[in-house]
Amino acid sequence: MATTSSPVAEAVRPTWIWYPGDFEVWLGNEFNNRRTERGAMFPPFWKQDSHWPTVVFRKTVCIDEDEFIVIVAEGKANCSVDGQLQGGSRSLIVPRGTHTLCIKVWNQATPPALFVMGQHIVSDASWEVTYEDKIWIDERGEAHGSGHYVPVGSWNFDKCTEPPSHYRLPSRPMKPVRSWKMGNGRLYDFGREVFGRLKLHHVQQPTQVYYGESRQEALSADHCETLDHISATDLQHSTPEEQPVYTLDSKAFRFVHVLPTEENAKVRVTMDFEYAPFNPERSGSFTCSDDKLNRIWQVSAYTLDLTTREFFVDGIKRDRWTWSGDAIQSYLMNYYLRFDTACVRRTIRQLRGKDPVTAHVNTIMDYTFYWFKSILDYYLYTADAAFVAEIYPRMVTLMDYCLRRTNADGLAEGQPDDWIFVDWVDFPMHKRGTLCFEQILFWKSLQVLARCAALLRDCPQLARYAPGITTETYARDALFYDEMAEKVKPKTHEIFWSADVHALLHAVEDGEKNAMITRFPNMFAIIYDFATDDERRDILQHVLLNSDVPAITTPYMRFYELEALCQMNCHQQVLKEISSYWGGMLDKGATSFWEKYNPAEKGSEHLAMYGRPFGKSLCHAWGASPLYLLGRYFLGVSPTRPGYEEYEVRPVLGGLEWMEGDVPTPYGRIHVKADGRRISVRSDGGQGRLVCGTLLVDIPPHEEITVDINPATI
Repeated sequence: MATTSSPVAEAVRPTWIWYPGDFEVWLGNEFNNRRTERGAMFPPFWKQDSHWPTVVFRKTVCIDEDEFIVIVAEGKANCSVDGQLQGGSRSLIVPRGTHTLCIKVWNQATPPALFVMGQHIVSDASWEVTYEDKIWIDERGEAHGSGHYVPVGSWNFDKCTEPPSHYRLPSRPMKPVRSWKMGNGRLYDFGREVFGRLKLHHVQQPTQVYYGESRQEALSADHCETLDHISATDLQHSTPEEQPVYTLDSKAFRFVHVLPTEENAKVRVTMDFEYAPFNPERSGSFTCSDDKLNRIWQVSAYTLDLTTREFFVDGIKRDRWTWSGDAIQSYLMNYYLRFDTACVRRTIRQLRGKDPVTAHVNTIMDYTFYWFKSILDYYLYTADAAFVAEIYPRMVTLMDYCLRRTNADGLAEGQPDDWIFVDWVDFPMHKRGTLCFEQILFWKSLQVLARCAALLRDCPQLARYAPGITTETYARDALFYDEMAEKVKPKTHEIFWSADVHALLHAVEDGEKNAMITRFPNMFAIIYDFATDDERRDILQHVLLNSDVPAITTPYMRFYELEALCQMNCHQQVLKEISSYWGGMLDKGATSFWEKYNPAEKGSEHLAMYGRPFGKSLCHAWGASPLYLLGRYFLGVSPTRPGYEEYEVRPVLGGLEWMEGDVPTPYGRIHVKADGRRISVRSDGGQGRLVCGTLLVDIPPHEEITVDINPATI
């Protein structure tokens, strides 16, 4: 039971606490239900869980003198000391000695949360909590084990007057950079993609507002995806002298078409630009000898910053939802840009929700498998084993769901209520039956669970984060999932590998092999180390470098395709692809990167998707993958032990004359500078190793090393 010992010299700072994960569930519902299409709300089409309405917080204290405490709760609350109810008081005196405090909070609307202020008795990481299932668990959060988020940026819930449910992203004022009169309206341009609340000043008449990520969309009243109408009823509360300012709900846009303006002669448009704060001194950077690549990195960073909100969102216009396939890429890019680990945890918790499991994450089988993989990635970059322990029980119940839906061969097969996504494709591709692509993700998910179970088996001190799970349970799980993975891999290889075409085949449908060759399973066979060395070389030549295999036209899967090419040491090819593909979007006027880009499309075809002329998202998180590729495979920085306790730097110029950049880590940053003659590296912590050809050089923390090299090695 949590205990506070005798007073210390300085008072402890209180913070808001709640049942772990409940804030993410509640905030996720608020977040995912903000989407609108042409003025109508558009909720997600998967199950949405709710927070626990009744939560009990408990702490045993041992104090040397009487202490006055103040109790603030989000919800109705009562307090007991040593089992004796204290009435409805929001303050009380706790007598000296050892006592157990229990505070019960009920709130159906928002997560029950608690703030306790005293000299030494405060709400903090040391409290236990239950939702009346009689299982007490510790609060936890950012590294030190709290149910709230440690004050990082704006995620500061350390003021009793600012409860968690009142949180909003910060904003700053912004004006359009230019405007044009268009008929009886006016078109405003904010210069690049933005997200926030539009403000209309001096509105006197009913007004229509049409938003667009493109000029064409804003000018299309019939087909733009988002709009607002200010009606006569909205105006009834004001008089002309008041010159009201209307602040509209947050939306994504670059262009705004306001009409009519003839009756609103003094109308003026501004916005409150919303953003997720970050520390620039602990952020990634990249610059090199190629100006276009520098611009690609900068626009990628802006794209990820726009789509980093309370959670990692897919696109800021559509869908504005959390999707697991989008999120796992955002996490990886984030590790090389802002290292916002709190947002990673929030998104992982929100995506998983609560038991019982009745569907795949986002209803998509592959997105479930990405969710598993994201947890091991998180541990590798952060060493936060406590989070793994917290989330592990929900990993097990989700995998139980997956295992119940395997076929006679023990392979993952889509059911009628599943969405098998893989990717948006411009060629005929069946997504039914047993897909090779899904088996590789399934196999990796089983490996992840085995690894996490083994980690927790060897860390008994983490038991408090997952009550009821013993060391023996973890040991049994590690063996079970490892054995399952060892069954899935050879069966997948036996069914799908074709020595004749030197590649993995696409699928089995109705007992028959679909011999189509796609890039998807083959590139994941390289990335996830599923294929042998000989098979990897075959896949490279016969699939990845084979123009007869249908091309990928989404940044989503180009992320993995280019990662596979990097792993096969095709860095020059990757730079050409980045310059051509992402540079192609820049050439089309992109100010953030898109959901999909097919260079063969012309004109307004680039704006269309889903059968709608402006259905495509022009600011999509998965469009920012150069952040990860350049940091991981060109600057060459990666952790080799969790949390960068040890790491490697393997810089590759790939045809660049020089490059320089920073990679954020839990210790601070790793700075890398390289050209054809020398490499220098400086780190704020961890034990590093520079690898360049046969050259191996230790990188001590807080010291800069510089080595001369043979140009042929980099």
